[in-house]
Amino acid sequence: MDVRFINAFVGAIQHVLRTMCSFEVKIGKPFLKTDSNPCADVSGVIGFSGDATGSIVLDLSFDVASKLATAFAGVEITPEHEGFADAIGELCNMVAGNAKKEVGEGLNISISLPNVITGKDHSVAASRTTQHIVIPCRTDAGAFYVEVGMVMGKNSAASRQVAAAGANS
Repeated sequence: MDVRFINAFVGAIQHVLRTMCSFEVKIGKPFLKTDSNPCADVSGVIGFSGDATGSIVLDLSFDVASKLATAFAGVEITPEHEGFADAIGELCNMVAGNAKKEVGEGLNISISLPNVITGKDHSVAASRTTQHIVIPCRTDAGAFYVEVGMVMGKNSAASRQVAAAGANS
């Protein structure tokens, strides 16, 4: 996976949580996802299509998700609150949008609507065709993970530019 994807998501999660939730994010050492772990209570999932394809998954415990949603909304939001999934989905959407802006200059990339999955200790299976990198994150609200799996499409503008440059060499 291209390191610029990872850097874009690291920057995006730090920016969104700092500006929207007033939490500083400390980033741990990223690692390759090799199984269905880490398990989570809440997962925000967004897909990418176009010149780059893949997905981002925010994996959170109920406690951390509630603290982030509460900070984001400015009112207490517990997992039982009717706006809980919307708040988590919107945070995930903001992270995806910020990362897309960072990595997508000159690329045609679309993002899906967020899906929020809740349930004690569930896991989100990674694509078998795309490596997923797990980025451990820590805030004063607690620890969580960001999973990123992105690849450049075979017909992307960047691929066409590289091919054209190679043809002229």
